[in-house]
Amino acid sequence: MAVKNQVQLITYPDSLGGTLEALDQVLLRHFPGLFQGGVHILPPFPASGDRGFAPLTYLEIEARFGGWEDIRRISRHSEVMLDLMVNHVSRQSEYFRDFLKKGRRSHWADLFITLDKMWPDGKPSQEDLSKIFLRRPLPFSRFTIEDTGEEEVVWTTFGKKDPSDQIDIDWHSDAYRKLLADFMAGFSRNGVSMVRLDAIGYVVKKIGTSCFFVEPEIYRFLDWIRSVAGSFGIELLPEVHAHPTTQFSLSAHGYWIYDFILPYMILEALLLRKGGKLKRYLAVRPHRQFTMLDCHDGIPVKPDLNGLYENDDARRVVRTCVERGANLSFVLSPAHKDSDGFDVHQIRCSYYSVLDRDDEAYLSARALQFFAPGIPQVYYVGLLAGENDTEAVQRTGEGREVNRHNYSLEEIDARVRTEPVQRLVRLIRFRNEYPAFNGVFQVMDSEEGVVRLRWQKDGAICTLTADLETSRSEIEYADEAGRLVRHRV
Repeated sequence: MAVKNQVQLITYPDSLGGTLEALDQVLLRHFPGLFQGGVHILPPFPASGDRGFAPLTYLEIEARFGGWEDIRRISRHSEVMLDLMVNHVSRQSEYFRDFLKKGRRSHWADLFITLDKMWPDGKPSQEDLSKIFLRRPLPFSRFTIEDTGEEEVVWTTFGKKDPSDQIDIDWHSDAYRKLLADFMAGFSRNGVSMVRLDAIGYVVKKIGTSCFFVEPEIYRFLDWIRSVAGSFGIELLPEVHAHPTTQFSLSAHGYWIYDFILPYMILEALLLRKGGKLKRYLAVRPHRQFTMLDCHDGIPVKPDLNGLYENDDARRVVRTCVERGANLSFVLSPAHKDSDGFDVHQIRCSYYSVLDRDDEAYLSARALQFFAPGIPQVYYVGLLAGENDTEAVQRTGEGREVNRHNYSLEEIDARVRTEPVQRLVRLIRFRNEYPAFNGVFQVMDSEEGVVRLRWQKDGAICTLTADLETSRSEIEYADEAGRLVRHRV
């Protein structure tokens, strides 16, 4: 399929009304036609944890969210994107439960990465471990096989528990390839047109490397999975948090990428009232990207912006965000921290809150996102100009819950009537409908405290002027009669 150059929505299946059926009704009632370009529904599958990112299977929808019929209903008015965690499955999945019972006699045994697949004696060296990009203290978990009492150690990149809930799977195995083909077929049958490949950077494990985005092997995997998805008419979006050179390499190979750099760049420009860095970045970045400001995790910093920020500026931005209710996640590997100790991985917050609930600054941030080349995505909390949910963080102990509030239908009714939400909806419609966004992009010359961006196609031309000193923005565009029209964002 061809990805539509229109704004997309990101939401959990239960965050806008509690169910997929309610999500469909919210879209039709409050945002009719607004997200025809896409609705990215974060994992709606049965899962054992990580709010859906430890899936048991992709062949079913979690019953409390609804069923595949709800996905198909949404797909009639909006393109639907779902996630596929290509690196791991839940330890509660039928595949791993069978392995836990039977061990190497299990039909699914080869699906998992036992340490003897990597080291002949099953014993990793300290030198090898020191090179691995870690997401937990050690990337392994130990399990006892029920039938034999033997211990098996398997690769587990993610997971806060020990043993982990998220079990890595081996893309070389026949079982893996058949499973993923079955999952893609099921997606296609149920109206899914886009799939985000979550945690793809960790799929390839190669001793002597960081085991993160290992080239050229990662492209062999990507080419294989793209051919499978393509046979079902599904477009892929690889999700990788990495140094900018990795993203640009992905883009050069013809893949869609996420612009995980833009959220911080826009935030820094607005908080520090300096636009030079943002303008230089917009002038050189690849255009074939999906853009975002906020998401279910946080605003990326390291490693996504390595080499792109000044440490003093980054510390000022982080300090301001924390003062406004944000919390932080950090990189674990000492080798991936800055020499002065700066180690912020993500800033976890509502984007509206870290801009101090300033409508002008928030709408300016969205306008800058929408004018940047790419497919804009708006997270559901951002759509409703939602604030930090610090109560959820205190209740759950999970820092990411600060930006994962579940809205009742009554709350949604109230939020959509507020001025920032109504203005954002108008801005989204302009971005969706004005023809210049399918034309030529230009970063205009301007002073340090101003960002001026322009799009032009034939007689359609529009210019965004964002004044970082006042946080106010204005759009000037040519209407159908060729008259220049100016309006506040």
